[in-house]
Amino acid sequence: MIKSKLKEFGADFSLLLVAICWGGTFFIVQDAIEDTPVYIFLFWRFLFAAIFMMLISFKDFKKFDLATLKAGGLLGIFMFLGFAFQTFGLTYTYSSTVAFITGLNVVIVPLLVFMFFKKKASIYSLFGAVCAVIGLYFLTNNEAGSGFGYGEFYTLICALMFALQITFTDAYAKRHSAFLLVTVQFIVVTVCSFFGAIIMDGHIEPKSFDGVFLEALVITVIFATVFAFFTQTVMQKFTTPAKTAIIFTMEPVSAGVFGYYFAGESFYALQLMGAGFILFGMLSAELGTYFRNKKLANV
Repeated sequence: MIKSKLKEFGADFSLLLVAICWGGTFFIVQDAIEDTPVYIFLFWRFLFAAIFMMLISFKDFKKFDLATLKAGGLLGIFMFLGFAFQTFGLTYTYSSTVAFITGLNVVIVPLLVFMFFKKKASIYSLFGAVCAVIGLYFLTNNEAGSGFGYGEFYTLICALMFALQITFTDAYAKRHSAFLLVTVQFIVVTVCSFFGAIIMDGHIEPKSFDGVFLEALVITVIFATVFAFFTQTVMQKFTTPAKTAIIFTMEPVSAGVFGYYFAGESFYALQLMGAGFILFGMLSAELGTYFRNKKLANV
């Protein structure tokens, strides 16, 4: 029992590092896509990540089969569509609105898990999810009054795609090699981004391969892509998808912290309160699950 709980805690902590990695690279990517269209940046980011994963996954190639291809392909489609619809959303509405709606995957995940796998989330995870959604609202300082338009609709689809990616990663990670699942996902995102760049921009070449673009590419490939998605795939075996979604709400929190210290961005009292709600939600899910399991063990 203790060993199992330690594994779950270790998995949750690793997923927290993933969220911090994503949040820490946000302002770097923002600088890069000022001069480079999003799909072109995504193409090069996931191309190098796919090559890197193929090199370190060489020993697992003998395990590759049609089932792994289908699983990784589906996760890759969810991942790409999440990025794509998020981009469309940003062209129609405020970035704070996009951030808040994307974060709604924290309440979508438990519903999807029940819908597809008939697994109920614990009351502690549901309570933590509600706290996280409230925190996301304050953290992103959402501007009211804009109504529900194209941007909000596209971003809601984005949140659904990321929620599906988390939900099905939980199922597939227990059946297939994590190395191969991540590799296939990256290849799928690369191919989809290639066609997205050709259709939207007419080319795949960035303005240059040096300066901000190269810096952002190196950092995102190593930390925000290879490390992050591989860690997510491996560690979701030892925790629940609902808790994973809650932990990933730390991405905008860490983005705010890194932005404050390294990019000179402001961090207001309302946003600090939002970050507090998210942390409270995470602790509620973590400690609630711990005490519930401890109580069941003593029964």
